[in-house]
Amino acid sequence: MQRDELADFLRRRRLAIRPADVGLVEGPRRRTAGLRREEVALLAGMSTDYVVRLEQGRSAQPSAQLLSALARALRLTEDERDHLYHLAGVTPPRTSGGVTHARAGLLRMLDLLGDTPATVASDLGETLAQNRMAMLLLGDQTRFRGDERYHVWRWFTDPQWRALYPAQDADHHGRVSVADLRATAARRHGDADVDGLVRRLLAASPEFAALWGEHEVAVRRSDRKRIVNRQVGLVHVDCETLVTPDLGQKLLVLTPQPGTDAAEKLALLSVVGLQHFST
Repeated sequence: MQRDELADFLRRRRLAIRPADVGLVEGPRRRTAGLRREEVALLAGMSTDYVVRLEQGRSAQPSAQLLSALARALRLTEDERDHLYHLAGVTPPRTSGGVTHARAGLLRMLDLLGDTPATVASDLGETLAQNRMAMLLLGDQTRFRGDERYHVWRWFTDPQWRALYPAQDADHHGRVSVADLRATAARRHGDADVDGLVRRLLAASPEFAALWGEHEVAVRRSDRKRIVNRQVGLVHVDCETLVTPDLGQKLLVLTPQPGTDAAEKLALLSVVGLQHFST
């Protein structure tokens, strides 16, 4: 681990970012050229003290999960992210087959969406980045490792994961997830990452195996969802999916369904979230 170079790199990247670049408001009395350390900590979901220790070269070796969070918070490119990992003495995430780092342009779109929940996901359903509102509504979906980082794996192997949606919607979500994975498997025919995930799902879940055998194929581009949030209850949202030209990543935007109280509940959740972050 190259502590001094890591500290210098983090300081320089923090000072190079304007608050507006990450969806923050610049106050009239702002003196910092870039982001404040507490703002980086907020965006990365870690303590300000830890960010300070990293920038002062006093921290222990950060984990891959912490480095990934810092890379997202500082809007690093893939090359910059890999450099961050190397300075910390950690092997960068493998990117063959799929991608594990959200595109910079999609991260900027997340910031511009403000209080509209939105996430960036890979074509295999791995959440690569979330904005603050998506984190408040859905929880941190970037923390998973191994097969658990794929939404479809959690759906068919972890019953608790389904608590995010009403029980009567489970069949719909299962079918949509399998059909979307079918489309990815066809497009990436012979890809070891896709084939391996499908093979492990077939062995782990009879329900998945039954749906996979029906050969339904459809890229998920839009959907209506009912999300159970423990703080504000049931939230009705429309989900629009914007796919990159190479189909490798997608931006999922959740907007309140007209005729429901979703807008009021999201506004309340935003206030509750501000109180949570302030404490």
